[in-house]
Amino acid sequence: MSPLLKIRAERDQMSAIERRIADFLLENAHLLRDYSSQQLANALGISQSSVVKFSQKLGYKGYPDLKYSIGQAVARGDGGEEAGTGETRRDDPHAALAESLWHLKAQAEAETRLINPPERIDAIAHAIQQAGKVFIIGLGEDGIPARAFATRLSMLGVLTVHYVDAILMQAGVSTAAPGDVLMVFSEHGRQPSLCQISHLFRERVGKVVSVTRHTPNPLRAHANDALLVSAHDERRHIEPLLYQSALQHLLDLIFILLCDASEDRRMQLDVNFERMQDLLDS
Repeated sequence: MSPLLKIRAERDQMSAIERRIADFLLENAHLLRDYSSQQLANALGISQSSVVKFSQKLGYKGYPDLKYSIGQAVARGDGGEEAGTGETRRDDPHAALAESLWHLKAQAEAETRLINPPERIDAIAHAIQQAGKVFIIGLGEDGIPARAFATRLSMLGVLTVHYVDAILMQAGVSTAAPGDVLMVFSEHGRQPSLCQISHLFRERVGKVVSVTRHTPNPLRAHANDALLVSAHDERRHIEPLLYQSALQHLLDLIFILLCDASEDRRMQLDVNFERMQDLLDS
């Protein structure tokens, strides 16, 4: 696993000093061979022990091992460095932009996959598969992926209760029963109303799944399980695109697991697709 990829994925969970070290390593990976741990510490105005502890926290014996691993990743092109994907049309003015965006989305997806272990994904998919009802809510822009996922679950024959209003959802969860699942979509996980709904749902012995960024947030504290998204870019118009792309890939993975887990679900999906097509053709 690329150390640079791991650093990106874990950056949001780091302390302020650790983030400074992480940002320096990510921005200067190709120059790192010229830096000893003391030189790196001097460049950042921190102690040498902070550099050593940072390396050990990532699972390395010390800074030399981390530096060597990063050097190997850079040599392989396995660290998020900009790279082309093959020949492109010279007369295409958008080729470089498209390749760069594709690369950033692929990187965000890889980081997101890294912080969501397979056993967690399997547990969430299993909970949805076994649930009597799946409640889904997302406010504002978070409502877009929430609604899309609710629609997909409904197509599979999963009894889905979808709301875009926190007040209505608070009333709706009063019907929750043991084994039901509540999925709460909130990029930053800070809406008090969603935290309150999640708390109420857990009191009724339901399972809460939060869907947020990979950051400490109140909503995660109220969840039984968390789907986490890692997507970073300094440009404010790019970062939301990476978040949406990585989140969609994560939800697609769960949808496929649900399809693969039950032939009856797949048959129900086919039936619903046919009915929709009949309506469109009529």
